[in-house]
Amino acid sequence: MGQPDKARARVYTDGTVQLNLIGKLVAQGKTPKELAAEIAQALRAGGFYANPLINVEVVGFSSRYVTVLGAVATPSLVPINRPYRLSEILARVGGVQATAADYLIVRPESGDERRYLVDELSKGDVTKDPFVTPGDKIFAPAAEVFYISGQVNSPGPFPMKTDMTVMQAIARAGGLTASGSDKKVQVNRGGKKVKLAGDAKVEPGDVLVVGERLF
Repeated sequence: MGQPDKARARVYTDGTVQLNLIGKLVAQGKTPKELAAEIAQALRAGGFYANPLINVEVVGFSSRYVTVLGAVATPSLVPINRPYRLSEILARVGGVQATAADYLIVRPESGDERRYLVDELSKGDVTKDPFVTPGDKIFAPAAEVFYISGQVNSPGPFPMKTDMTVMQAIARAGGLTASGSDKKVQVNRGGKKVKLAGDAKVEPGDVLVVGERLF
């Protein structure tokens, strides 16, 4: 049996890699195993090999860090010496602060930014906990707030949660008082007063007023 063929290829700033026989493939966001499987499939589809055995190894990085900024415990440059998931990077900077929003923004060197819910990162679903790429900028924004007053047990300002409803906002404020009614919730939004149902979405800056129920 002959020695296996070896080749080195550079991943360009647009996240692609140029390979003999195959041409250009997207490498960004894929594990070495995933990229190897895609290369093998391309070689089979092109009729170059019937059953190619492909192994991909990362031998170095042109950029060896990601930048983490915003409402995290220790904003910093985080060195990258292997594939890291977003949850691992967040752990290395000490997690988000209490005043942080419930999502992270990932801005790659090229391509569109994406948002990932912090709570989803620890649930084991790899589709919601991606690998980061050297050069990525990860930003934890401060949470926007809403205000709630009237017939709730703990009125005041509170941080927003993604897709928060009126009922969730009331629960966040300690629930209704004995005379409170979730059927009588008004919001001051952009200078206008409107009535909201319990399943309506709260928006940043909303001022909710919970009224009394009729006895």
